[in-house]
Amino acid sequence: MSPSKIKLILASQSPRRIELLRKLGLEFDIIPASVDEITQAGRSPEDNALALAQLKAQHVARQHPGTFVLGADTLVVLDDTLLGKPNDRQDAERMLSRLSGRTHRVISGVALIDDRGVPWQQAGVSHVTLKPITAGTIRSYIATGEPMDKAGAYAIQGKGADLIESWSGSWTNIVGLPVETVCQLLQQAAWPHPPSTAHFDVL
Repeated sequence: MSPSKIKLILASQSPRRIELLRKLGLEFDIIPASVDEITQAGRSPEDNALALAQLKAQHVARQHPGTFVLGADTLVVLDDTLLGKPNDRQDAERMLSRLSGRTHRVISGVALIDDRGVPWQQAGVSHVTLKPITAGTIRSYIATGEPMDKAGAYAIQGKGADLIESWSGSWTNIVGLPVETVCQLLQQAAWPHPPSTAHFDVL
């Protein structure tokens, strides 16, 4: 297959990952992976994130051989506790109360399966510190609906930015897809259409 005809597939329907990948100037198909996102207690958060990203990429790659498939998974970790997407408003309130005034890690595993079926993977880690947040502020934020589909129950790129005291590392990782890592993996795997980071001011 000629390089111009090789497809890139994003194994996710996350609006945030789709937007970030589009900002790299890449053309890609969107085929979400239907897998159970289950972490294992014996693994480090980085290994869990990588294993889930690899699982998603492999699931789609098996159905679409001869393509490049990108999978990702983002975990929020406070101390040694994984914080996923909140189950309901009470769960979101519990998460944000725990994160209030503290520093946590945001870990994204990124996995790429190339057109030969060879896997490439890397994890990105960022640190985020939330301001001390009052119960009233937490409830007001939850009422916007923004936290409900976000790991850790906040969105740094949205209204949740007002809750952030500081952050370090990759901003796009905190959003849900470290574009620096994506670019590195695509280069390592010899993806024939180099991405552009011109649209990113915070890399």
